[in-house]
Amino acid sequence: MKIGAITVGQSPRTDVTADIMSIFNGKAELLEKGGLDGLTAEEIEKFKPEEGDYVLVSRMNDGSSVTFAERHIIPRLQNAIHELEEEGAALIMMFCTGKFPDTLKASVPLIYPCEILDRNVPLFTADSSIIAVTPSPLQLEQSRKKWSEIVKEVRVFAGSPYGAWEELEETARLIKDEEGDLIVLDCIGYSQEMKRLFARETNKPVILPRTLLARMVSELTDL
Repeated sequence: MKIGAITVGQSPRTDVTADIMSIFNGKAELLEKGGLDGLTAEEIEKFKPEEGDYVLVSRMNDGSSVTFAERHIIPRLQNAIHELEEEGAALIMMFCTGKFPDTLKASVPLIYPCEILDRNVPLFTADSSIIAVTPSPLQLEQSRKKWSEIVKEVRVFAGSPYGAWEELEETARLIKDEEGDLIVLDCIGYSQEMKRLFARETNKPVILPRTLLARMVSELTDL
């Protein structure tokens, strides 16, 4: 089965596929596209968020990260959807946990991690209380607003999956004594190793979007 994947940054997302391809047990061929594919650093700089923008953070091919406004890449994401459909993708995964407008259209299932998280996270918190970790301080209020509509209590912290490991360790230590039933690493960029870090430092269960997404999709490849 051919499965499409769209990152809002640049493809291929080798950091993500390293954690998920084994979940498909060799039964899926992954086709990747990116919202920033083919753009120079100077062109991407023009996508810098302004007041009121929905902020996205993603990975570049060189391993660095970039922060930009979602509105600039919506037409590019639609083009990526069409290209993946033409290449025979049976379904398309979005390699991003952000919210996207319903103007994006596909003739095959278009699977958003945010929708999987929205429906599943409340099932795993007895007191409807979570801790969310998001890549950038610019996303704190955005994340708080989103999760406040889904659970009763949310505490939000910033810790980039694309930065120094020591900074992520500091974020884990900061939330160690915070109240919350579980931790949601709210970005596709967080890895299995990062999940283990947060679990070890906090003694709390941790939800990792990239593997949750892959395990849901693998149900369709388990033939």
